[in-house]
Amino acid sequence: MKRLLSAVCGLAALALSSAVLARPAPAEGDFTATDFALAGGQRLPELRLHYRTLGAPRRGADGRVENAVLLLHGTGGTGAQFLSPQFAGELFGPGQPLDTSRYYIIMPDNLGHGGSSKPSDGQRARFPEYGYADMVEAQRRLLTEGLGVDRLRLILGTSMGCMHIFVWAETHPDFADALMPMACQPTAIVGRNRLWRSMLKDAIRSDPAWAGGDYATQPVEGLRTAVDLLLLAGSAPMAMQQDLATPAAVDEWLTAQQARRIPALDANDLWHQVNASFDYDPSAGLERITAPMTWINSADDFINPPELGLAEQFVPRIASVRYRLVPNSAGGKGHGTHTWAAFWKDDLVDLLARSER
Repeated sequence: MKRLLSAVCGLAALALSSAVLARPAPAEGDFTATDFALAGGQRLPELRLHYRTLGAPRRGADGRVENAVLLLHGTGGTGAQFLSPQFAGELFGPGQPLDTSRYYIIMPDNLGHGGSSKPSDGQRARFPEYGYADMVEAQRRLLTEGLGVDRLRLILGTSMGCMHIFVWAETHPDFADALMPMACQPTAIVGRNRLWRSMLKDAIRSDPAWAGGDYATQPVEGLRTAVDLLLLAGSAPMAMQQDLATPAAVDEWLTAQQARRIPALDANDLWHQVNASFDYDPSAGLERITAPMTWINSADDFINPPELGLAEQFVPRIASVRYRLVPNSAGGKGHGTHTWAAFWKDDLVDLLARSER
């Protein structure tokens, strides 16, 4: 049962709640961008971005930070997901691929998430609808204005963070030396992927308790459906078949998941987080990507099923990319493979070696 709990935490919104934070503890801070213009025309007078860092910046002979690594979380999560043992325990220690004595690790809570500006801070449903372009621009301003970083050794991103990498790579192709997107496709979200997201958003706003977003108490029935969809999207089918082997086990597990996850959610925040992908479609500009890239997906990913053949379609258009599909297995983690570094740590080592300046 414990292994299944890990497998279904594919989306960062689910992964964080069960993560045990690793040591050393990160430094935390907040950056405020004033008069932040959103791509849709609205503005945020103040945009707060919360972030965590490990390690320290190291400057080269030209005075520029040369060892910064940006880690980008998934929908509904925070930068703290990268402190889980299955990630940090494999990567951040002495001699490990992202040894924090060598690298300056930056883990933001992205716009609309965690300790950063989000609807539940007060504006509720009146909070501007932000997209992935806005989120990437907020990350860029955090780096350049807040942390004095104008060059990245690596961007590694999971799920939504994976999609952010494709936006980064086309918008700022010279900003990062290496790119490692995991658990996404570089194309518009359509088909079943869009369908379950639309179902989730509809469930929240169709709940009578929604009250136009100014609810006195959370619209629990809408959130119950949202959690059901998140659990399904993040599941690993072979692990689930093995670990939930009786009807009673399935029912007991689902009841426990709902009881644990629903109280941690805010309906306005979740709706905006899922909605943010509306402007995502990097497919037309893949030839602009120049940095070495290692792109990882997994065969048991409900959200990015390999039988669609999308990777085969897009890989030939991306220079310097190596693509790998993690095979399906009874020990698989579904969409959440992106946060279990044991599956792809060797690929990261290879990427860092072939992108060394």
